[in-house]
Amino acid sequence: MSSGRIQFAEQEGTFVLKFVGEIRLTLCSALDATIEQIFTALNFSAIVIDLTETRSIDSTTLGLLAKLSILSRQKVGLLPTVVTTHPDITRLLQSMGFDQVFNIVDRPLPCPECLTDLPSQDQSEDVVRAKVLEAHRILMGLNESNREAFHDLVNALERS
Repeated sequence: MSSGRIQFAEQEGTFVLKFVGEIRLTLCSALDATIEQIFTALNFSAIVIDLTETRSIDSTTLGLLAKLSILSRQKVGLLPTVVTTHPDITRLLQSMGFDQVFNIVDRPLPCPECLTDLPSQDQSEDVVRAKVLEAHRILMGLNESNREAFHDLVNALERS
């Protein structure tokens, strides 16, 4: 079982998601539900994703983060901020094209005590497969390298 968790806070219109540990597919349903929740808020002013305590992050989660950025730009015209202090995580984000859809900074955030863990969500295999497919399609749309990297996976998911 994954030792990761995602924490969430909202303060005065700023939504913060903090990824702690190993962030895997098992956390994606809760993340996707929280993304939907963010865009129903009326007092929306900023989104910050804190990866300062992230050890690893899978491609499905990266796809959902890309979805978050796309929705943020479409709905409120804001580019979300990603905070990363680990060179390997920063390189991964840049290789996926995240520097085009996020402001990437290396300053940790204040107020870690404001965050609470997202609740776990049980989803059917079909629902999870649909989320994985959506996330990877979004990643493929970011750049040609991602399109090549995830083409076979997306084709396999579409056939199943």
